Amino acid sequence: MDYQTFEASLGLAEPPDNLPSPLHALWHQAKGNWDKAHELTQGENSQAAAWVHAFLHRVEGDEANAEYWYGIAGRSQGTGSLSSEWREIAGQLLEAAVESELEMGH
Repeated sequence: MDYQTFEASLGLAEPPDNLPSPLHALWHQAKGNWDKAHELTQGENSQAAAWVHAFLHRVEGDEANAEYWYGIAGRSQGTGSLSSEWREIAGQLLEAAVESELEMGH
């Protein structure tokens, strides 16, 4: 799935099938369901999930918790707008998902 398709899916009532948990969480956060997004990131131990988890705490305004999760993710704490960081995370995670699918399929 490319970024435009993912972003367009925000107009749907439900997220696309087979989204990796971090992207699923970003989808719910963009739809205003922070609690569902947080629940999805808490149950996964990947750097991608930690990055989304950090972003969610930044959205929440809990900078200390966000800083902790950015460290777990191996990322610098976001300093730009929340919307630009959301786009950056989504774009990078979608790119990684496509690369992973290509490696597995070929």
